[in-house]
Amino acid sequence: MGSIILVTGGARSGKSRYAEQLASNIGKRVLYLATAIGFDDEMQDRIARHQQRRPPEWETWEGYHNLKAVFADPAKTYDAILLDCVTLLVSNRLLETEAAEAPGDAATLERLEQAIIADLGAFLDAVEQRQTTLIMVTNEVGWGIVPENRLARIFRDLAGRVNQYLATRAHRVYLLVCGQVLPVK
Repeated sequence: MGSIILVTGGARSGKSRYAEQLASNIGKRVLYLATAIGFDDEMQDRIARHQQRRPPEWETWEGYHNLKAVFADPAKTYDAILLDCVTLLVSNRLLETEAAEAPGDAATLERLEQAIIADLGAFLDAVEQRQTTLIMVTNEVGWGIVPENRLARIFRDLAGRVNQYLATRAHRVYLLVCGQVLPVK
């Protein structure tokens, strides 16, 4: 049975480094699921720093749709899979839908949330059928002020609900604060 770990916390709290350490401690055969898109120089630099930190033997799969596709080749096995990060996955999915253009449409937002959770659920089901550990990194985005921008509020709410779903499926949940790891579940 696979194990699912969720690592959450605020921006620059040490989530990715902690998740990378967990993955390294589990084994050498690690698959890194990268959800970031280098839309601008700052994001490209951030992606490059993450790539430089990863051990060269780790495999990388880039994308944020149909995550269970990483299991298409049954001969490929991994000690650990590191998904970094769920928040960018949600953001990318939100920005590619009509919800970004018409953020007041509740039905569109409901369909988007259901689609994201269905995709993640199918991926988690596939992980649980294998002898691997999944480590997911996400952000707690609702602890700050209420965003002035409607799209930002939609993102915050959507990310929060997706995080709640993932926490219910996770075997362990860790919260990082100022680089300190707090076991939650």
